[in-house]
Amino acid sequence: QVQLVESGGGLVQPGESRRLSCAASGINFSSYAMGWYRQAPGKQRELVAAITSGGSTMYADSVKGRFTIARDNAKNMVYLQMNALKPEDTAVYYCHADLVVDGERERDYWGQGTQVTVSS
Repeated sequence: QVQLVESGGGLVQPGESRRLSCAASGINFSSYAMGWYRQAPGKQRELVAAITSGGSTMYADSVKGRFTIARDNAKNMVYLQMNALKPEDTAVYYCHADLVVDGERERDYWGQGTQVTVSS
């Protein structure tokens, strides 16, 4: 059974930092690209950051320079370090695991999400 379990969400003040964690089980973790998505009320889910199985990273323009994604293959964990948080970062953050083979998505999985609220 595949599980992606996010943790670390909560209420933070603008300018503060927060680290989200995602624990993966039931998959060959090191073979998957991992990502963090978010969905704010009334908006579509959007990709925030991703890291390939090889460790390459990408970020949405809105978080570049503030957020950092990292993975620990030994622990089957992926992290999202969020610095200088803004109210517009308020959203439910989802962990995503993506198995891409020869350029084609073979399968993917989602966590249940963790709420991050940035407010004073």
